[in-house]
Amino acid sequence: MRLFDKRIISHFDHMLVFLVLPLIFLSHHLINETNEILAQKQLIYFSISGVAFVFFFFLPIRNNIRIIPFLYWIGIILLLAVEFVGVTKLGATRWLPIPFINSTLQPSELIKPIFLLMLGYLIYNNPPPKHGYNIKDFIHLSFYILLPFILIVKEPDLGTAMVLLLVGYGVLFIVGVRWKIWAAIAIVLAISSPFIYTYLIKDYQKKRITDFISDEPSYHVQQSIIAIGSGGLFGKDQEDATQTQLKFLPIATSDFIFAYYVERYGFVGSIGLILLYLLLITHLLYLNYSSKDDYLVRAFASGVGLLIFFNMSINILMVIGFAPVVGLPLPIFSYGGSSFITFIVIFAILQNLLAFRYKDLYNYERKL
Repeated sequence: MRLFDKRIISHFDHMLVFLVLPLIFLSHHLINETNEILAQKQLIYFSISGVAFVFFFFLPIRNNIRIIPFLYWIGIILLLAVEFVGVTKLGATRWLPIPFINSTLQPSELIKPIFLLMLGYLIYNNPPPKHGYNIKDFIHLSFYILLPFILIVKEPDLGTAMVLLLVGYGVLFIVGVRWKIWAAIAIVLAISSPFIYTYLIKDYQKKRITDFISDEPSYHVQQSIIAIGSGGLFGKDQEDATQTQLKFLPIATSDFIFAYYVERYGFVGSIGLILLYLLLITHLLYLNYSSKDDYLVRAFASGVGLLIFFNMSINILMVIGFAPVVGLPLPIFSYGGSSFITFIVIFAILQNLLAFRYKDLYNYERKL
């Protein structure tokens, strides 16, 4: 019996690879211009990601779907562990120490693929009725969305927590929830907003909001806007991109890499990059409608599309001064091992769900 059926590869989403690779190449090119040491480290992340992609692509996920809740609760336990034994960096406790190798693990990154799989698992086992989920089902699903949100907010990491919250409820919106429930949520949020701002948002987060709405933006955003404006229509040569080369633009390889990109490639380049992201997001959301009754793929693909959309939107709006600075990287573009590897693992899981969806049918045909 053949161990691998070539028809599996026929269901591999080649368009997804075609849309992601330019982001990876552009990112490495920019980071190499700015910091060759970081560019070398990024190549290591690429290598690790390649191995991780192959590993997760060949995992028998559909044959072991019942293990997903177990993985979800492992992720929750790791988020809880941050509260007690977490490592603090720059005033935030978001990491767990890894014994013997002098390194750390960020559970809020690890939980992302597990969170998407858990949503897919729950929706797969209880598909929405014709008119959408009722209040009982909505509360049940909300529990699994709100639990990681609360734990990540406590780290504190409001940016990541809000993105997961929006992704979770965005998936439910796409899959189907009765409109009366959304109307009730909108009313409750409108009424409770002053309470949330006064008692739940921390002082440093309030300062970011104050900086955002003040007449003069923060230093980081000021330098970012200068870099974007200096790029003009078609951008500058590397040696002329003085905002980045002379270190005026802070965090030019990670949180504010979009500003450096626009300084180098101008307004035209920025539109091209945004269009590339929008094509990727549209393609992922299209999988929701093309997969029909496969709710595992529908929920996971929609979640990936929304995850990229919210990260990209918030990062770019933050860089141009239209949103508070929250430290969210530009997906698959900003420098950073944890975020990059997480997204590659997410893509590998999605490709797995797509490529192996007819595996049982192939095995049945062989038996005949």
